Amino acid sequence: MTQELKGRVALITGGSKGIGLAVARRFAQEGARVAIVSRSQENIDAAVRELADEGLEVFGVAADLLDAAQSEVAVDTVEAELGPIDLLVNSAGAAKRHEPEKLTPALWQQTFDAKFYPSIHMQHVVLERLAARAGQRQSSEEQIGAIVNIIGTGGKHPTSTHLAGGAANAALMLATVGLAAHYAPLGIRINGVNPGATLTGRIEQALRLESERRGISREQALAEGQAAIPLRRYGRPEEVAEVALFLASPRASYVVGALIPVHGGAGPVI
Repeated sequence: MTQELKGRVALITGGSKGIGLAVARRFAQEGARVAIVSRSQENIDAAVRELADEGLEVFGVAADLLDAAQSEVAVDTVEAELGPIDLLVNSAGAAKRHEPEKLTPALWQQTFDAKFYPSIHMQHVVLERLAARAGQRQSSEEQIGAIVNIIGTGGKHPTSTHLAGGAANAALMLATVGLAAHYAPLGIRINGVNPGATLTGRIEQALRLESERRGISREQALAEGQAAIPLRRYGRPEEVAEVALFLASPRASYVVGALIPVHGGAGPVI
């Protein structure tokens, strides 16, 4: 470990499970003071214990990030405990999959509430505070902070059971690139990571839907899904976390507004 984030305060939303937990682990290993946010206190407690067993200390806050007010309270709580936030990784929000004929306007709204707005709310609060600190920069090249949005390839490659989720992903991609250009002059870098099929709990829903839709077993759906990927396997959360770590680190000091795919060379995914 290089300890390249030593002394930096990092907030990871969705940090109690899956990709978010993998990101929290890597940032803590690299010396960051890490806070995780999740709606479930039970999940937070389990993640804190898991990382503590590995010798890593993280701070947990329960909040529903669909509520803008709770997002601000969560940031207040983290900064009171750890200090001003330098790094934000948005990994909260999971879009459920639906067959197109069952995709009502209400489900479209629920999907955006689940995937798009939690990232926007938290990003808004953190950006306000980073921008306020930018006025204290010693030079125009000094970097104040970095934001990494974990989004998903569904925003570029539509699939029939992931239309609403893909639309939310596409909206978050656009917001990421647009805000990146605006805030870069202040020394705030914003980038995105687009994971493909990754072995978390979310992929299980996709496999279940595919098996039900086609009348095949989960195992067959998994085998066919992996066979369609050039690397012949689904990704691991740790592989996505490494890209997020790079984008948040000083090594990516000239990377702004990037949307980096982490999908094993695949196009459309299940």
